[in-house]
Amino acid sequence: MASWWAARIRQFGSHVRARVTSAEREGLEDWLTPRHLELFDAMPVADRRHGLDVVASLRGSGKRDTELLLAGLLHDAGKGRTVGLWPRVAFSLGERYGSWVWRVARTLPGFRVALDRLDDHAERSAGLAADAGCSPRTVELIRHQSEPLDRDGAVLRLADEAN
Repeated sequence: MASWWAARIRQFGSHVRARVTSAEREGLEDWLTPRHLELFDAMPVADRRHGLDVVASLRGSGKRDTELLLAGLLHDAGKGRTVGLWPRVAFSLGERYGSWVWRVARTLPGFRVALDRLDDHAERSAGLAADAGCSPRTVELIRHQSEPLDRDGAVLRLADEAN
């Protein structure tokens, strides 16, 4: 249990301190299409930072497959700019301690929509990726990020959880 809390505290700090440098953003232009970049730029800075960290983790483990890397970068695009930090905390606590946390949190202003968005963000992210011209494989890796269908999906999930 201590490691779960340590990971959530680390995630909280990462979310609050999240930044994407202009050099990091410019580096994406070498391998993303303009539509992919548009989707990336539409993401909140914390989700952009997280995507970059997932890509770095995948590359660090030797992965070079562009479709997998793109899934790592854009897998949270569906969370959107309207989902703030506190609904994310409530969602994570609900995953850990049960749906009663979500029932209580849904009574708070703005939390119902945010929690619904977090719950279905994989499907939303997959749809946005498809609309941005991502390959069917990238879209499916994103769609099944929580329950991977293959080895690459499992690698993506591990990189996501580690960052």
